[in-house]
Amino acid sequence: MPSERSWGVWAAAGFFALGGVLEFTFAAWFAPRPPGFWDLWDALGRSILYIVVAAGLWRRIAVFRSLASIYCIVILLTYAAVLVIAYCGMNAVFPKSLILGSLYEIPSCVLLLPYLRSPEASATFSRPFFHS
Repeated sequence: MPSERSWGVWAAAGFFALGGVLEFTFAAWFAPRPPGFWDLWDALGRSILYIVVAAGLWRRIAVFRSLASIYCIVILLTYAAVLVIAYCGMNAVFPKSLILGSLYEIPSCVLLLPYLRSPEASATFSRPFFHS
């Protein structure tokens, strides 16, 4: 395992860390004004998954590479389904936070997924979740 963090570790962990910040920001920004405790609690709950995955990727733990890959696949399939719904002319209303988040998530997942599935990523993210 390399001792220094490669560009892939920086990109993968950075994507999820920034995703967590954006999720919190969008959820808090689009909450009713002024945002109350429960609005901010909801925003924190939305962003915590991103931060946990970013921390796991930063530590190069193998299971978080799998979680990140699954997340990217699910995001791309979900937005593909949304495009199909829109193409079929069905009416659907989406919150502004989801629309703005998609502008970040779709291109990032398209670029990140091939790396996460590569042999280089398999060698980089090789630490076990539990150490004996």
